[in-house]
This record gives sequence, structure tokens and C-alpha cells, in this order.
Amino acid sequence: MHDLLRQEVAATADLVVVKVGTRVLTGANGLLDRERVASLAEELHQILGGGRRVVLVTSGAVGAGMGQLGLKKRPTDLAHLQAVAAVGQAHLVEAYDQCLRQHGRHAAQLLLTADDLDHRTRYLNVRNTLRTLMEYGAVPIINENDTVAVDELMTTFGDNDRLAAMVANLLRAPLLVLLSDVDGLYDGDPRDPASKLIHTVTELDASITSLVRDVGPGLGKGGMASKLSAARLVTAAGENCVIAGGRTPGNLARILAGETVGTLFVPRGSAVQSRKRWIGYTAQPRGKLVLDAGAARAVVEQGRSLLAIGITAVEGAFSKGDVVAVCTAEGIELARGLTNYSSSDVEKIKGLKSDAIAATLSHRPYEEVIHRDNMALTGK
Repeated sequence: MHDLLRQEVAATADLVVVKVGTRVLTGANGLLDRERVASLAEELHQILGGGRRVVLVTSGAVGAGMGQLGLKKRPTDLAHLQAVAAVGQAHLVEAYDQCLRQHGRHAAQLLLTADDLDHRTRYLNVRNTLRTLMEYGAVPIINENDTVAVDELMTTFGDNDRLAAMVANLLRAPLLVLLSDVDGLYDGDPRDPASKLIHTVTELDASITSLVRDVGPGLGKGGMASKLSAARLVTAAGENCVIAGGRTPGNLARILAGETVGTLFVPRGSAVQSRKRWIGYTAQPRGKLVLDAGAARAVVEQGRSLLAIGITAVEGAFSKGDVVAVCTAEGIELARGLTNYSSSDVEKIKGLKSDAIAATLSHRPYEEVIHRDNMALTGK
């Protein structure tokens, strides 16, 4: 059954987002491994030659910069990290471009911050640019803009696994492939010969996340935990994800041939429409609305809009049109949606019936605080 499932996934993957990690691209000395870049470029060329479209999300800028600058250890302070990334990014994209040109193709560099995908207009601009590049037959090479991304300013994705998942959802790609330094998800420590590779995951629950065994620290930021989080983002939106070894030449071709390579994560439901992917899985919530049990059931089980009467508490400061999280009294996130009212107005009307809103605010532009068409269930 799994072989047939793999073949079905491969057959429908007309657009593939591939993410490659730092540990795959660099050797033990921290230098960028040009042979691995060349091998990956050849595989990307083969994918395009087969009539599919492909987008590459790549790590490795800091590692490449360390090699260029002769550094033995990864810097720990932000300024030095960003400087090393700036040096490395130029070297990294040059390597990709040179290797792709050997096959008559072009690399197109896109450096993104989380802020670029957090705002709807910029989000759509990124999507349009990627689609146009693919029309030209170029290979979009995406990386986080490490030179300006700052954790404190909420402009960082955290790791490129999450960025890759967001790009896959942005493009509604049927398949995300995360190439790692391990061959997939194991039922124990990957270094233990007794551990077995899990070929298929149909439910990404606590029993799966408890299996995370990350190999020791290195140049990369993302480990298996971040890859499972990325897989959850993609499968929740109705698409597939494969985690596989990136150091084995030909793995991409095998995955797209339907072979049992790595770990396949299958979607938990039907495909989510593009706009709701942005609302539910990309834009960062600006605040939180806490619901009573009745409203929670109405939203989740009955697909209802969120009314003011079911809101018990408001957290954060947000404006009309912002994305907010919808949670239970216990703090469990149920959904995210675009609010019709600011946080100050919701504070005034929470717990009220809809026909009492006008008397409280002197106007009632919307009956719902969040309309069901502007809400995506996240079920976290």
C-alpha cells in the first residue's frame, strides 16, 4: 500500500519544493562542498527536464562564509553571524549558478525575511515572482536573509525548514522534500544500528514527535524537531512531505519515481485554499481571542463564524484586519482568522449578543468578529 501511495504522491507532484540543509552542503571542515552542490544542481536539472517545476530552499550561507573567511567556529554574536552570512551567501549562490549553467539553466536568488510573508501584499508579490521565474525555466534559490533577520524584531523564520514549509504552502506545492544529514525519521537514535527507519507517517502526533533524536550540534540551526514542525505545516494544509538523506546522490530522483526513500508524511485532510494557508499557517497572530466551550464547538465542529457573545477574553493589541489566534480557555489554539474589530473594540463587545454591538460601539459594521470565510482551523 505504501508503494502505491508513494507512486501516487510522485505522480501528482508537478511542483516540488526542495530544502537542503547546511550539514548536507558542507564538509566536516565547514567549507562548502562543491561536488555536492554540483550533484544537487544535476538532480534539479533532471526534475525540470521531466516536466516538473522546482524551487530550492537552501541553507549554508554561514557555513560557506566560514569557509571563505577561514573561521573554525561559528560566530555567536549577531553582527558577526550576519557578516559571515553576507560573505557566504555570495559564494553559495555563485556555486549554484555555475553548476546550473553547466546544464543550460539559471539560478535566481531570493532572500526573504518572515516579515515578507507576514504581510499579505508582499506575500502575494513573492508568489508572483516565483511563478514568473519558473515560467522562464530558472531555478529559484531561496534563503532567509540572514544579514537583516533579527529574532528580537520577529523577522526570522527560526530555520529554513519552516521557511521551506511556508514556501510550499505559498505555492500550493503537492510535495516538500527536506534533504537532511539523516535518512529520515527513526524509531530510536539514528546512530544506533538497532533503530529502524519509519517509512510512512499518517498521523503526526505525540508518539511521533517523541522519537526526535537530533545528532549533536553543528553549523545548522534546524534538526529533526524543526523538520517535523515543517512537515506538520505542510500536511495540515493538505500536501505531502518527505524527509530523506541529502548526501546520497539520486535520492531526489528516487523519491519522484515513487520509491520508498526516507520518511513520507501524508496529509491529514483535504487541501486548504491558498488564502486560508496564509491566514492559518504563515501570518503571525497579532493577538488572541479566548472562547467559551460553546463558541469553541461552534467554530470547530459546526464551521460557524465567531460571534462576540462567545468571546471571554482578549489578549494583545491588534487592529481590524489583523490575523488573531482563536483559543480555548486552556490556551489550546483552535483556529486563526482575520478580525473585523480592533482589540479595544472586542474588549468592549466580548460576551455581547450581536444586536447589542451597535449600542456599545455606536455602530455595527460586522455581525461577526471573525467570519468563517476568513478563518482557518489549525487544531494545535
